[in-house]
Amino acid sequence: MINKLILLLNTFAGIELKYNQMASFGNAFSSSIGKKLIMGITGLFLISFLAVHCFINALIFVNDGGLTFNVGAHFMATNWLIRAMEVVLMAGLLAHIIQGLRLVFQNQAARPVKYAVNNGAANSKWYSRSMGLLGTILLIFLIVHLSDFWVVSRFTGIPTVDSAGHENLFAVMVARFQTLWVVILYILAMVSLAYHLLHGFASAFQTLGWNHKKYTPLIKAFGIWYSIIIAILFAAMPVAIYAGLIK
Repeated sequence: MINKLILLLNTFAGIELKYNQMASFGNAFSSSIGKKLIMGITGLFLISFLAVHCFINALIFVNDGGLTFNVGAHFMATNWLIRAMEVVLMAGLLAHIIQGLRLVFQNQAARPVKYAVNNGAANSKWYSRSMGLLGTILLIFLIVHLSDFWVVSRFTGIPTVDSAGHENLFAVMVARFQTLWVVILYILAMVSLAYHLLHGFASAFQTLGWNHKKYTPLIKAFGIWYSIIIAILFAAMPVAIYAGLIK
């Protein structure tokens, strides 16, 4: 009888320990540090995706009527691994947006009354203090961008094919970038993206604790060039199409 009682108590103790461990794990990721950790992990994942996405889109600069670009788009749309990663991508993107908004609201709630004198420039760059605004611009852009291209290519279907028999996503792109306000929106979004990356690239490594006196300056330098090149390439695409340089 005593042995059964001891066994029962040990069972409840084990359940309580597991519950406490799960609660501690959940609290860790709901804390300010945990939210920043999620931002860092999802941010690095999205940075990797941007490089692939930019490379595929930059195939329009081959300027062969979109044939090369459509091959790349066809591969992205039909490869099972890419399609599976899209689910992970969307989950990471949503997590990044949600945690970003939570951090903005949390920071505002922690300081409901602004300081009489606030010299933020003395401690950080303006874009580091404006991640909420830059992120909001990018969110608006993403809604427009996904509805223009991703929904069309994945759900509603592309009505035309090119001379090689691939779905002509290039024709959809050319048609969309004949509208001036869309081109302007893309340019503004890419400016926001550049500043967002300038802060987020190095910050993600720092948040994950990957700091080293030898490698951190290299990471920061690479992050600057990455932010500028990616933003310029993405912005150049609608501008070149609107100007008639790519047909």
